[in-house]
Amino acid sequence: TVNAEKSEFNEDQATCCQISIRKRQKEEDQEWLILCSTEYLTGYYWALFDGHGGSEASIMASNYLHCCIKQKLEDVVEGITEDNPPMHLSGQCICQSDPLFVEEKKIQQENVIIGALESAFQECDKMIGQEMKASNQSAGCTALVALYLQGRLYVANAGDSRALLVRKRSIVPLSTEFTPESERKRIQHLAFIYPKLLADEFTRFEFPRRLKGDDLGQKVLYRDYSMEGWGYKTVMKDDLKYPLIHGHGKQARLLGTLAVSRGLGDHQLKVIETNIEIKPFLSCIPQVEVFDLTSENINEDDILIMATDGLWDVMSNEDVAQIVRNFLQNNKTDPHRFSELAKFLVQKARGKEDGYYWIMDSKDPASYDDISVFAIPLYNKNEY
Repeated sequence: TVNAEKSEFNEDQATCCQISIRKRQKEEDQEWLILCSTEYLTGYYWALFDGHGGSEASIMASNYLHCCIKQKLEDVVEGITEDNPPMHLSGQCICQSDPLFVEEKKIQQENVIIGALESAFQECDKMIGQEMKASNQSAGCTALVALYLQGRLYVANAGDSRALLVRKRSIVPLSTEFTPESERKRIQHLAFIYPKLLADEFTRFEFPRRLKGDDLGQKVLYRDYSMEGWGYKTVMKDDLKYPLIHGHGKQARLLGTLAVSRGLGDHQLKVIETNIEIKPFLSCIPQVEVFDLTSENINEDDILIMATDGLWDVMSNEDVAQIVRNFLQNNKTDPHRFSELAKFLVQKARGKEDGYYWIMDSKDPASYDDISVFAIPLYNKNEY
């Protein structure tokens, strides 16, 4: 992993490690069950955390989240081992009370792992909240995790970082950014169910622009949580309140405060000069994508790129893929080529100083955000 910054403090954190999952036996004289060829079921983990409001939450997440994931996987280890998946097999099933439910819902091993990841994010978020409260701090971070386990790659994302699998002739997006705009319907629906969360300071409706007093009584376009399209409504006094989601693109803010809609921490964060809490609208639940490496013809040029939004602000998926392919083509024998690739991507995004500005080779503005990048080769997955 490579980090780069132009600001005084870099709030990005990165973690990679090997996770060994174990199971305690009922018999006192046999403490561990041999789950595979060794004493452990082994997985591999990479994570990027992009902090805001300070580095405290990203540091805590980098210290805690992999432990939470390990614990949650151990809790369901009976359902993720090949010898005893959560389906009927040799008369055994982890859902002893209602085995037919497992079959009817078509619950597979990957569903149990996805659930463990979702639970681990919640547990980590709770731990961060407790520590922040004890120290009277307020900070948060996004989290992007890749977990390799049993031949599958699980990518869990809560925030606006991105994971992209670059192949020789294709690219495979493995995450979706969560912003106030992309999660408009969820956020508006929460405000509809619990209007008190807005404290009579905000309107949940979306309008093409901020309404003014002159708009009272006029018909304007609007959207609510149930709508993909747009409708018309007559502007009332409540519609003049500050929008729940304001701005567009990178300038969009949740309650005028936060640029992301999912992440860890921010339990004490409130809208300025109010007691309105951001946290009910900020979800810590990740979206998990699964890529089955066993069914794909993985080669040595298949690279997983994980990066914080500092990279993606100035580069598209196609831009990154082209850089990756060209770099690997020109650096076939370098034993450190993947770490060098990560450095190269950072350098491309941060650009060069040009007077008062930073620009890229294309003369476009360079990234002014912190940048962290992983370049992970998938070819030798059995040798991680």
